[in-house]
Amino acid sequence: MAGEVITKFVSVTRTVEQVVEQPFYIPMTGPSARPRRSLKHDDTFIVLDSHGDIGASAGGPDGLFHHDTRYLARLELVLDDLQPLLLGSNLRDDNSALTVDLTNPDIYREGSLVLQKDLLHIVRTVFLWRGTAYQRIGVQNHGDRPAGFELTLLFDNDFADLFEVRGERRPRRGTGTSRLLGPTDVLFEYRGLDDRERTTGLHFDPRPTRLSVNAATWQLELDPHQSKSLFVAALCNRPVTEKPARFFRGLLAHRREMRQSTMGAASIETSNNIFNEVLCQAMADLNMLMTETPQGRYPYAGIPWYSTTFGRDGLITALQMLWIDPRIAKGVLRRLSHFQAKAIDPLADAAPGKILHEMRGGEMAALREVPFAQYYGSVDSTALFVLLAGSYFERTGDEKTLIELWPAIEAGLAWIDGPGDPDHDGFVEYQRATEKGLANQGWKDSYDAIFHADGQLAEGNIALAEVQGYVYMAKQLAARCALRLGKPDLVRKFEAEAKALAERFEQAFWCEELGTYALALDGKKRPCKVRTSNAGQVLFSGMIREDRARLVAADLMRPHFFSGWGIRTVAVGEVRYNPMSYHDGSIWPHDNALIALGLARYGLKHSVAHVFKGLFDAATYMDLRRLPELFCGFRREKRRGPTLYPVACAPQAWASATPFTLLEAALGIEFDVARGEIRLRNPHLPAFLNEVILRDLRLGDSSVDLRVSRHGDDVALEVLRTRGQIQVSIVLAR
Repeated sequence: MAGEVITKFVSVTRTVEQVVEQPFYIPMTGPSARPRRSLKHDDTFIVLDSHGDIGASAGGPDGLFHHDTRYLARLELVLDDLQPLLLGSNLRDDNSALTVDLTNPDIYREGSLVLQKDLLHIVRTVFLWRGTAYQRIGVQNHGDRPAGFELTLLFDNDFADLFEVRGERRPRRGTGTSRLLGPTDVLFEYRGLDDRERTTGLHFDPRPTRLSVNAATWQLELDPHQSKSLFVAALCNRPVTEKPARFFRGLLAHRREMRQSTMGAASIETSNNIFNEVLCQAMADLNMLMTETPQGRYPYAGIPWYSTTFGRDGLITALQMLWIDPRIAKGVLRRLSHFQAKAIDPLADAAPGKILHEMRGGEMAALREVPFAQYYGSVDSTALFVLLAGSYFERTGDEKTLIELWPAIEAGLAWIDGPGDPDHDGFVEYQRATEKGLANQGWKDSYDAIFHADGQLAEGNIALAEVQGYVYMAKQLAARCALRLGKPDLVRKFEAEAKALAERFEQAFWCEELGTYALALDGKKRPCKVRTSNAGQVLFSGMIREDRARLVAADLMRPHFFSGWGIRTVAVGEVRYNPMSYHDGSIWPHDNALIALGLARYGLKHSVAHVFKGLFDAATYMDLRRLPELFCGFRREKRRGPTLYPVACAPQAWASATPFTLLEAALGIEFDVARGEIRLRNPHLPAFLNEVILRDLRLGDSSVDLRVSRHGDDVALEVLRTRGQIQVSIVLAR
């Protein structure tokens, strides 16, 4: 090709020695100089710094990623070889674009000041759409004389697998090149060891003054108040002849698609403007994490490390959002049933009927350097799948989807009663099938999360407390589904199994000396007598006795658990308690959300309000009012906010769903399709909310707008509008 230049590119992947013997540990090598901002569209996401740059400062998972591979590792803007000065950086409220405002520093040439600072206004606007990252760079001269300068974009790539970016070392990699495709285009190419070719095309408009395989430079001359726009697009795996959509046309189409995708969900407005901001950010984050798949929309787990299909995360997120938008659950259930395991595969930890834990599309997964291409090492996803399927049917009455899912439900229950219980003691347990898999396979999956009172790690087939609760709830709901499908024998079977499980659980897990339930049973059936939030999630299932439920709840609200911001995963005083750890003393919003649903189930609405307020207060201190995946479990102190966890994903789907779940728990929302009725069971609003308005809350083909107002410990309900046949009532009893 005319003017073609070819060069080998050097990997810029940052790797570190692992500091613990834990596979797939995510290292933190030091603080980043600039905050990060993230955008996502379907299977593509981008992590930039506050200046709109990729890779311009040390540390952090910067890059443009597509199907678990980095397609751009550097994209840095400089003026006359100097970094611009930051004025501000903002995501649009709907997460459709990032806008960065910059200005020029003092620019000298040969010792003379040729351009005084703050005369150029530079606006970078970035958005993702259909596998392409678009950027507009608008420059305006606010000076009273002409300004001449060079604007340069520096770029590079490595096609690093996401697990390499996370810190995994690889003995060998594929080969890559970069080349010019003429005066406006650069192509990065990589042939991996999986024999797949991956490409990134960079297209510049207008034509740069100078273009090389690592830099595009425009020589600009702007008259006073003159402005000029430059455009760059990075295309992932697109034909070299394909040109990107025009910037503004693509941006409008992207925003139109985002608006259409949210139509049909209930909306919420409250008397607290800050909480409204929390809700708006959470909904925007959830919408961004939603991904169109062949089976329906699916909430990817989180950015940057978990932007893919995760079974547990998708199921819990869908469950949290079920009252607002049951369509999320339908997409999750259809996708996970499609990928339900059909055969035994030890490396993937798969067995017939088991529900997916995680799937990856990168080179390392394809080569099985990591086991996550389709990985089933999750002890709870299968029970959660059945639980969500039953909950979805009760919420919607969608018998057609229930019939479609019933074979997957039965296969999941068969796994629960078969391979899921390898020693046939009536509890669902896990032990990884190979050393390459995850050592712990509940939601607390770090290597040290399951331990005994003396700190010894649990070994053997491990039965987690909350998983037994999920199974109990799944079988109860499966019985109700079987009743609807005219299967009376299965109704009796599932109900009897759920009752027997509850009795076994009380005998095996209750620790009288702790006043709560054990974290788990190890392979020798020894209870892990540790105070953890897992017992709180058992409340969510409704499996435990009323008297003991109140003991568990009271313990969770004491200072060794409740930090003031939320309930810790492990109580203060336990041997492995560490408020800075991933699972041994930190605070996870989604964990608190499920506990709040459990507290509500047992009528403990004042405790719900306590948890609700703690997490709301935490959110007010968070960047963008966004609850992260987790934060540290330090005790709350006056006039200072919570302590962040350094590598927490933000946004994270089930953390984003948490404010909605807390509101559900506070209001006690229930749906009765057969009666066409929405009930508020023991509604109780926290002190920071005087009023909540729900609009377009749907039940079948009908919907309602309603207002709930707080009057001390009581509430008043006002139906503002109804469409179709629907009733709303308050129930003041368990």
